[in-house]
Amino acid sequence: MTTKEKLQLLLSGEVIPDLEAAIDELFEAISDGKNASSEQKEDLEEIREMRTECYAILEELDRDELEDDEIEALYEELIEMKTNDSDHEGDEEA
Repeated sequence: MTTKEKLQLLLSGEVIPDLEAAIDELFEAISDGKNASSEQKEDLEEIREMRTECYAILEELDRDELEDDEIEALYEELIEMKTNDSDHEGDEEA
């Protein structure tokens, strides 16, 4: 499997669904709370922007607009972010 294929799979199979789940949770918390904090609204906007960027990367991959080194860097960055998130989730459960 090429790094391009790995990146596409990571984005479409994990990153985007995780972002969409976070958007849903945050949106629900905001609507349930009636008085959403500005921090919640900012977080929601930031996550939506990240999701949009992920979709844009997928489109660029489909059109072969990214160089191999860019693909590798994006893949490594996402793996690192995912690893860091997993590390922090363990902290919250302890």
